[in-house]
Amino acid sequence: MKLIMTIHVTVHEPIAVKGSERTVTLLPFSAEAEGEYFTGSTIAAGCDTQYHYPDGAFFLSARYMLEGKDFKGQPCRVFIENNGSSLDNCRPRITTDSAALSFLEGTDLKATVEPTDGGEVTIRIGINET
Repeated sequence: MKLIMTIHVTVHEPIAVKGSERTVTLLPFSAEAEGEYFTGSTIAAGCDTQYHYPDGAFFLSARYMLEGKDFKGQPCRVFIENNGSSLDNCRPRITTDSAALSFLEGTDLKATVEPTDGGEVTIRIGINET
């Protein structure tokens, strides 16, 4: 995986509901992104929605918008939707108003989500090479 950006996430107080078919947890967060192509931070709170099923199945869907600068120094916004069924195999989709980063909108991307000590999370997004 060719690394595009690393995102340092600070998770805030989770909100959960346990239903008869699944448990849903909302994890609001803020984040800082860095990398060769983009640097920036969340505009408002992002939200990771996690679904846990009685059979052990798991699904996550995180959505957030970052504001910062592209690799040409131009101000821009990047919206990320990251979906996955495990922390080491997520598929982000990017939408951006940056002409320099527009190639990311049609690129097959992969992300890994790595919990760190203290309740923080590191997300690495890269170009999927498999």
